[in-house]
Amino acid sequence: MYPIFIGIIAIILVVSFVFLIKGAARGVSLGGGKLSKDRESAVKEANKRLAQNPNDPEALNVIASAYFDEQKWDKAMKTYETLSDQVAMNHHVKGVDNFEVFLRYGISARKLNMLDQAYKAFSSARSFRQDNFEVNYELGALEFDRKNYEKAVQLLAAARTQDPDSPAVLRYLGHALFRLKKPKEAMSFIRKAIDLAPDDKESLYTLAECYHEANQTEQALRIFNHLRADPVMGPNSCLVAGTIHLDTRQYEAAIQDFEIGLKHANIKVDILAELRYRLSTTLIKLNEIGKAIPHLKQLQAENPGYKDVAILLGKYIELSANRNLQTFLMGSSADFIALCRKIVMTYFGRAKVKITNITVNKAEWADILAEIDTSKWSDLIMFRFIRTQGSIGELIVRDFGSHLKEVKAGKGICITVGQYTDEAKRYTEARLIDLIEKEKLQQILNSLDARAAAVVKK
Repeated sequence: MYPIFIGIIAIILVVSFVFLIKGAARGVSLGGGKLSKDRESAVKEANKRLAQNPNDPEALNVIASAYFDEQKWDKAMKTYETLSDQVAMNHHVKGVDNFEVFLRYGISARKLNMLDQAYKAFSSARSFRQDNFEVNYELGALEFDRKNYEKAVQLLAAARTQDPDSPAVLRYLGHALFRLKKPKEAMSFIRKAIDLAPDDKESLYTLAECYHEANQTEQALRIFNHLRADPVMGPNSCLVAGTIHLDTRQYEAAIQDFEIGLKHANIKVDILAELRYRLSTTLIKLNEIGKAIPHLKQLQAENPGYKDVAILLGKYIELSANRNLQTFLMGSSADFIALCRKIVMTYFGRAKVKITNITVNKAEWADILAEIDTSKWSDLIMFRFIRTQGSIGELIVRDFGSHLKEVKAGKGICITVGQYTDEAKRYTEARLIDLIEKEKLQQILNSLDARAAAVVKK
């Protein structure tokens, strides 16, 4: 008896549920426990009521709901805006759900990209219900767009309590935490978001940034390298990967990254400029001046006044035209010393020269001691070759003077591609030290080329 009775009750419940679903599909809603009229007749009735009273809240609610369901966002927003004013004046309007009014007003405004109105509407909706997923998520996303990351995290965390596996919430939450300089916390949320939405390249890029900020360079580079070919995230990925390689002195790898980045189409202006700049400066570090100059020229044409491009061009165009000057400034230590030896051997014309000692002070200068024997005099001469291009002060020249006394040299010749300060020049006035600046050095270097050319002709 009881099993039969329970079965009959179950059948009745199923039939009732199916009927309700079908009714909802036809646009029939429930109100006050009874089925209302269908959508069309409800809208007609609402329009009649509005003709008599344009501020009828119940009628406005019916019309607004119809526009909202039909995704006519502009009309829905205007109607809900009018209705929200009614709700604001009278918090208890019969047949109107205040929370739903502000929620739908916010959604319609957001669909129309009217974000200020959407923010106000969602904030009002939250004053009625703070535990609603959609309100917390939408407000959190808007706070993120406004760069209010602390507020965004609070709201998105609240949304996550209602839906822990929402890819959108996890994504925004991870990105907001990254903006708050919390890369390790951000990682866990972004990884979960990527697991749920594997095609989200922007989140993948941000995950790489998190690894980079957390000093997990290998993991960061693995993702940046994977994204280098992506048409959207590729240029940025190439720039960051190249910078990482540049900072670790992996110049060849950095050049490859920057060159791949420049192959992309539709690169943002700032990213394009920085790719060109870093490629140029990296090529210069490898002494590839001839390859760097075209990039610098193009960068100057596209972005006049960008960083120190004009200075670099002036400097390196000159260097590219003078191989000896290039070696003096940028050559390897061995090539620099070889050039300095040539200068010493030819500095005094037909003199007999015997180099007795060479000392190098890191990459700053080299001292060469030589015995010079001419038809009129013989002496021990100390040469100092300074690679610095800027101003050479008294301290370096004074140090050179002390070194002359130590080795008992009769005279010192201090040579730089830069210039000497007035203090340095005054120090040498009563001492046997000659100061050779850039212009005289260039004449010396040019004479080396002339001698080499003469030898070839013979």
